[in-house]
Amino acid sequence: MCICHLPCRPVKPNLAGDQTLSKMGAHYHCIICSATIVRRTDMIGHINRHVNKGETEFRFSTVHAPKSSYKVVKESATDVQVLPNHSTPQKTDSYFNPKMKLNRQLIFCALAVLAGERKPIECLDAFGATGIMGLQWAKHLRSSVKVTINDCNENSVTMIKENCHLNKMKVKLNSREEDNGETVGNGEENSDTIEVTKMDANVVMHLRSFDFIHLDPFGTSVNYLDSAFRNVRNLGIVSLTSTDISSLYAKAQHVALRHYGCNIVRTEYYKELAARAVIATVTRAAARCNKGIEVLLAVALEHFVLVVVRVLRGPTPADDSAKKVRYLIHCQWCEERVFQKEGNMVEENPYQQLPCDCHGSMPGKTAVLLGPLWSGALFNTGFLRRMLLEAVQYGLDEAQPLLKTLVCESECTTPKHFSIHSPGDENKQEECGVYIRTPNTSAEPYLVHGKRKSEEVLRGTAKRQRAEHSAEHPPFYYNIHRHSIKGMNMPKLNKFLNYLSEAGYRVSRTHFDPMGVRTNAPLAQFKTILMKYSTPTYVGAQAEGPVHLPGEVQVGEEVPAAAVIKVEEANFTEDDKSGAAVFTESYPTHCAAE
Repeated sequence: MCICHLPCRPVKPNLAGDQTLSKMGAHYHCIICSATIVRRTDMIGHINRHVNKGETEFRFSTVHAPKSSYKVVKESATDVQVLPNHSTPQKTDSYFNPKMKLNRQLIFCALAVLAGERKPIECLDAFGATGIMGLQWAKHLRSSVKVTINDCNENSVTMIKENCHLNKMKVKLNSREEDNGETVGNGEENSDTIEVTKMDANVVMHLRSFDFIHLDPFGTSVNYLDSAFRNVRNLGIVSLTSTDISSLYAKAQHVALRHYGCNIVRTEYYKELAARAVIATVTRAAARCNKGIEVLLAVALEHFVLVVVRVLRGPTPADDSAKKVRYLIHCQWCEERVFQKEGNMVEENPYQQLPCDCHGSMPGKTAVLLGPLWSGALFNTGFLRRMLLEAVQYGLDEAQPLLKTLVCESECTTPKHFSIHSPGDENKQEECGVYIRTPNTSAEPYLVHGKRKSEEVLRGTAKRQRAEHSAEHPPFYYNIHRHSIKGMNMPKLNKFLNYLSEAGYRVSRTHFDPMGVRTNAPLAQFKTILMKYSTPTYVGAQAEGPVHLPGEVQVGEEVPAAAVIKVEEANFTEDDKSGAAVFTESYPTHCAAE
């Protein structure tokens, strides 16, 4: 560690301008991050931090490093080589995140469903890194897909080629690289051939058309949406993974406004708010290309937001999708929320749209306008059921529990009513805007890829199923703990779902929040039922008379009924308790909690 006296470190101007030159020069250079530090003790601490993070070794190593430095990681019967610092995206070109395994399984199931509709399909992994996702597509789906893995980094492209050979896959390069004599393999196109390109993601999506496009940059995907929707084929699928959760989860609101053009605040349903903000941005990008979207899947977990949409070509679907992007009126006192009504007329009192009366009872402004957000459905039940069948077929254990929860959430039913249709009953599934292949159908002979007759059949089936589609699931959810009453013991979550269902409301759990309840019941009725079946904390409090809700909402429950309810709550089975405990993980992995 040598001191440097060259004028390479900028010095702030001093009051005594003549003494500025005398203070320049005494600094040190960090060989890891090229930082300049004045004091020697600070430089030693700076180097120690690099050592503790493991950033001093293999800092400048590339994929041409010795084979002994590689580490082989196996996931879903696919092997990939990574460098020892693969978990730090700023320090390596072969970034591999083991926590995104669930994300990769969900995307694979969506691609497998699309491959069952028409084959072969051309799919693109726009940000390959190690190529783990594209390798899984090609290895399991074989001749049903034509995989293209792209990355703009030369070291990553070399790593992808080596991982293809590791999995006994042939590599087909683009025409520019083939002219230079860099073609790997015999050049034949078969089920074991993967095309590897070295381009910017926007360039490769502008040059070619694809049936399936997946965007997974490090951060937000808004810079690549216009290119993705420009050349994606009709009824194709675009999936994107956003990892900029600090802005989407309202921790950096100015960044969300800059990237997504959306005003959001931290609410109890902030994860669903993030998913709807991403879908609204996707909708506007598709509408600029005269294309509409149908949301097939929207998942928001602790470290990523995944959105999968189907593309519907034409100005009419684009207009229908654009009309579903609306603003949300959110009450900051009681957490009640409602989407703003359609129309361009200015209302004299927009607070009248809220079901609550907080504006009349509270002084000042009580609500905030959020958005623009996607106001339509977040799930497609038929597509999710087919994804679940694919997950069972390929043995994707981590994706199966989450898909079961998503099916229950899309149908807005309790887990005990969950069932999987057999393949023979697949023609009974209703799916909006999606064609479901059935073994016995008169339209089967016309399903020829690229034929006009096939497109007409697809449009006719989509219109018929759109008319027969059932009611959408209720937007947003309530957290049972956020609306609990002080001094009262709440009922178990599974029992509370049954109470809401018996009262005539649609109700289900949600993957966004382990203690969340998705229901079409107003907040006042939600609190009323919650108060009705809650028991006092102390036994002596039962002799005080009927239980009253704060404010205007009251429930005249007599003392004997409260005692009966308490006995009923005490007779819960151990299965209910264990199911509720399992559901309080990072995401709801068990649907059958009853």
